[in-house]
Amino acid sequence: MPDTQMLKELPRTLRLDVLDVTAKWGGHVSSCFSAVEILTAIYFGGILRYRPAEPDWSQRDRFILSKGHAAPLFYAVLARAGYAPLAELQKFRQLSGGLHGHPIAGTFPGVEMTSGSLGQGLSFGLGAILAGRLSGFDYRVYVLLGDGECEEGQIWEAAMAAAHWQADRLIAIVDHNKYQQTGPISREMSLAPFAGKWRAFGWQAAEVDGHDVAAVVAGLQGLIAWQDSHRAPAVLIAHTVKGKGVSFIERDYTFHGRSLSPEQDAAARKEIRCN
Repeated sequence: MPDTQMLKELPRTLRLDVLDVTAKWGGHVSSCFSAVEILTAIYFGGILRYRPAEPDWSQRDRFILSKGHAAPLFYAVLARAGYAPLAELQKFRQLSGGLHGHPIAGTFPGVEMTSGSLGQGLSFGLGAILAGRLSGFDYRVYVLLGDGECEEGQIWEAAMAAAHWQADRLIAIVDHNKYQQTGPISREMSLAPFAGKWRAFGWQAAEVDGHDVAAVVAGLQGLIAWQDSHRAPAVLIAHTVKGKGVSFIERDYTFHGRSLSPEQDAAARKEIRCN
């Protein structure tokens, strides 16, 4: 059973981990911070079936980080889950470290897909579902999408195909933080009505507060239960805040790929520790 107290405290630890990972060579801090509670729920809330000591275990559930720029968070989660020592996080963006700015399959345990270009994760996840079906495996595939990449046509081609092939063990989670690199989603390319679009493509859709770990866990559990009696894919739209946890970063899209100055880093750490 998940440790309730740990689930409350871990997001703070992971945000500090992200700052540790990105302190030297930078990274997409605000995109990581919006997804902290989502990954906490998936990896530590009893959702994902995995064995850190056997990262290639054939029966494992697959987690696909489609929004690959959140790699610093992903590496921290994998280390906290036992896939690698925490000291490995200091190798981020070093040539021989295996912790690249975007995840590359085969270079760090637990990374299932190379995700540099956005928009590809859902197609990959569907492929993993169909491969498992052919092999007689019953694993689930969870794909974390950014809302900005949901403007891409490949996402909707994959959504249409997943419904067609009745991919009832595929669950997408959208980190719906309302911003992309160049500005607000509503200005750049509105997704509204977002849940309605997924339903029109044949998906079951639910929405939750993406910074409430218990709500994310319950939302995923509800979709899993629904899939037990329906042959269709499902999506959890997690409403989040870009840069969550640090007031001067929150909702400021100019921090999307910008490194923090030493002074900003110190201020961010102080605020996270006090929250």
